[in-house]
Amino acid sequence: MTELPLIVQQDHTVLLETQHPDYEQVRDRLSRFAELEKSPEYVHFYKLTKISVWNAAALGETAYGILDWLTANSRFPIAPQLLQQIAEWHRRYGLLQLVAKSDQLCLRSLDLAVLQKLSEHPSVRNLLRPIRSGGYRVAVADRGAIKQALARLGYPIEDLAGYTDGSELALSLRSETAAGRPFLVRDYQQAAAAAFHRGGSDAGGCGVVVLPCGAGKTVVGIKAMQLVQANTLVLTTNTIAVRQWVREVLDKTTLRADQVGEYTGEHKEIRPVTVATYQILTHRKTKLDAFLHLDLFDRGGFGLIIYDEVHLLPAPVFRATAGIQARRRLGLTATLVREDGRQDEVFSLIGPKRYELPWKLLERQGFLAEAHCTEVRVPLSTERAAQHARVTPRQQFRIASDNEQKHLVVAALLRRHRLDRVLIIGQYVAQLQQIAVVFKLPIITGKTPNAEREQRYSAFRLGELACLVVSKVGNFAVDLPDANVAIQVSGTFGSRQEEAQRLGRILRPKCAGQHAHFYTLVSDDTREEEFTRKRQLFLAEQGYSYAIVQAAEVMAQNPADQWS
Repeated sequence: MTELPLIVQQDHTVLLETQHPDYEQVRDRLSRFAELEKSPEYVHFYKLTKISVWNAAALGETAYGILDWLTANSRFPIAPQLLQQIAEWHRRYGLLQLVAKSDQLCLRSLDLAVLQKLSEHPSVRNLLRPIRSGGYRVAVADRGAIKQALARLGYPIEDLAGYTDGSELALSLRSETAAGRPFLVRDYQQAAAAAFHRGGSDAGGCGVVVLPCGAGKTVVGIKAMQLVQANTLVLTTNTIAVRQWVREVLDKTTLRADQVGEYTGEHKEIRPVTVATYQILTHRKTKLDAFLHLDLFDRGGFGLIIYDEVHLLPAPVFRATAGIQARRRLGLTATLVREDGRQDEVFSLIGPKRYELPWKLLERQGFLAEAHCTEVRVPLSTERAAQHARVTPRQQFRIASDNEQKHLVVAALLRRHRLDRVLIIGQYVAQLQQIAVVFKLPIITGKTPNAEREQRYSAFRLGELACLVVSKVGNFAVDLPDANVAIQVSGTFGSRQEEAQRLGRILRPKCAGQHAHFYTLVSDDTREEEFTRKRQLFLAEQGYSYAIVQAAEVMAQNPADQWS
């Protein structure tokens, strides 16, 4: 008889056997309420946390459903204390509710003893005023602050206080794009927008939609705009992404060009739909000066704020978001992983996870390209190995990342994929510039002017360029649907979200079911290997595995000296 696939430990760690026949099914269910932490070959380590359980509750998971499933799939009995902790975390979701009452905000709970105890905590005391009917009055200006404070204490607030409507905006979706191509919102995109909107009720209107890169999160945002029918502010990562949003809105809705504006360092247009960068909102002349554009939230009559790539939300925008809790807020992301650990801020200020689909499910349905991931181990030269041995750990990572031997592997891979559309992507500009020079390839970095970036991206989309070198500016919101090969030569330490975003650059479905190939080049027996394991965690949770090969194997099959 096959043993059960899970071992649930008292420290909230869940071990999943990857060789178990039910591995994929169990992984998909477990990831709804636990977070992947480590992924060695045979056993993956997950962690049960209050945020993961709260998000599961927001997705409709019941406490009984979680506990019963864990118990049924655990190889050994689960400690009663752990089961009680999970049940308690789940119970707390929705235990506190914020409602509007006579033009005031009221914090209420069916468990008045808990509410009274929380009201005495130093971080909460000054935000609450008792009222005769029970519960506590909350100042409108403190709506975000009380949600943050209580989430940190382990008691999330269900915000039912409603929203300001904003200026009305009549917006319809086209049945065909402005270019004449048929346009249809996919079923899962409809479902994601509906899960956020919830029929316009006070129970909806805030939260995060998690969909893979290439699955059409922009369309989800546009569908949400159509449901809300109000002026909308879209925040995204860079000027290129801003212009892509503008193009998509004009292409797929009935809005006119004079109704959609760009708010960036180059243009300051406030229109019914305004698309801005996080950078412009956080711009200030010096570190001691005020942020010059954060008041954009309060201009334009916005009834909906869309946070694209919400996992990148900078701290000043968190603070500003705390003050605009009366606006509907939609976060879009491929992963809720935040390397700064501020998932609780996203939960309390943007909202809980409202919708998520596994990457591999969309791959099986044909909405994402099938991707093959390969980790290529590249040796250090004798000289560089000696240098690596005598420096600090941080310096070791840079020396390993910038390994010049990787150029030989790049050459071999370019030879292998000479008929494909290839992105070479990395962290260090000097390394990328050298690759661009050696292979005579165009390059895009943070210093490339926006007009030049757009021209090169456009040339790649049109097939005029078969290969493009991009720095980390290419991690996010770049629409290159025909890219089918990515060669990652270096990355940002152990960034899981960066790994996911880079794979996402090549996941748009290809003609005739063509596969995507993602190569990550790693210096053998170095600090880079350690960080690579961390980078791959999120994708491992989504069902991707990395074939590990040696550089010599790649070069033997595709000799570098054949590059031309």
